[in-house]
Amino acid sequence: MNRTLKSHKIINDPVYGFINIHSELIFAVIDHPYFQRLRRIKQLGLTDMVYPGALHTRFHHAIGAMHLMSITLDQLRNKGIEITEQEYEASQIAILLHDIGHGPFSHALESILLKGLHHESLSLLFFDELNKQFHGQLLLAKAIFVGSYERKFFHQLVSSQLDIDRLDYLQRDCFFTGVSEGTIGADRIIKMMTIVDDHLVIEEKGIYSIENFLNARRLMYWQVYLHKTTVCAEKMLINLILRAKELVSSGVPLPGSVELLEFLQRDLSQERPTGTPDWLEDFSQLDDYDVWGAIKLWKNSDDLVLREISHMFLTRRLFKIQLVNQPFTDEDISRMKSAVQSKLSLSDVDLPYFFTSGEISNYGYLADDKIYILTKKGEVMDVAMAADLPNIKAMSKIVKKYYACHAKNLTLR
Repeated sequence: MNRTLKSHKIINDPVYGFINIHSELIFAVIDHPYFQRLRRIKQLGLTDMVYPGALHTRFHHAIGAMHLMSITLDQLRNKGIEITEQEYEASQIAILLHDIGHGPFSHALESILLKGLHHESLSLLFFDELNKQFHGQLLLAKAIFVGSYERKFFHQLVSSQLDIDRLDYLQRDCFFTGVSEGTIGADRIIKMMTIVDDHLVIEEKGIYSIENFLNARRLMYWQVYLHKTTVCAEKMLINLILRAKELVSSGVPLPGSVELLEFLQRDLSQERPTGTPDWLEDFSQLDDYDVWGAIKLWKNSDDLVLREISHMFLTRRLFKIQLVNQPFTDEDISRMKSAVQSKLSLSDVDLPYFFTSGEISNYGYLADDKIYILTKKGEVMDVAMAADLPNIKAMSKIVKKYYACHAKNLTLR
């Protein structure tokens, strides 16, 4: 990096107030174009279709998570846990870059635009490339990110069922959506954290804060992340991009940014990069704006699917969705498809883009990734087994719901 590094910068965050950046390396990472791209990717995708204030970005979230990481490490140091300056800085960088592999609309389009390649795999590719550009200074941060560093609690703070990532996004998403049911006591949880045998545990007096945290997360999934209107909008977007990919692969020219058209053509499931792939730089230019720009162009397309769904997005005429607790029968699906096809005069080829069905699932506590409580007797035990919290055991059950959504009408041209 040839740019002049700066330090002691301050960011004014709406959730936490002033956030200090004391490390020149951390500031340089934040200042890098790869990280700046996160300003152009909304944290909650299409959720602003339901909650208009949900316009915060992955940049906001990453900065906030870095701030909470510093507070957590300071608390652990105050409890006598030895943390070197190198570990302190690397942990902040690890959490700062944990989402850098996300593409446009994050999870919604991950399986479509990035078919066969999870965003965490892309984050590792970015880690490696940034480490080259910063002359090997990110090796410890990467080891913490992937969990190969010997002191395991650092990785748990970055990625676990009680990590800094979740503590920030729950608070931040509550703030911007206005859904108070998801409020958690992050300060209290951080103060109750300690380390036993290099593993993260929660002191027993913080157990009810953990119960509230798990319940709040479950509620946020049903009320925000898996809100039926959000699910419906995401399925529409997926169908739109699937149609665009199909047209491009069949040789139909489409308007759009160079980067978006490249990834409409690519099938990353056929690629297993061992080094820096030739497309990583192009991916680093791809964001929500590429998709929205294409939607504004596609609304004038000769293709029925592109034209109609693009127009629906721009005028917020979303599909109608039915969400139920029991699976639809094959007869139910067939009947609904026939009704939609008849009402909208759709061909068999176009019907799947205007009718979609599936399932969504949610859980409060994943027993395979335990949260441990340090009792007053010095014992370490699973939070689900500690004290009198049958609610946590109940939250271990995965709850599924089933949806069917379809276009209500089409715009006659």
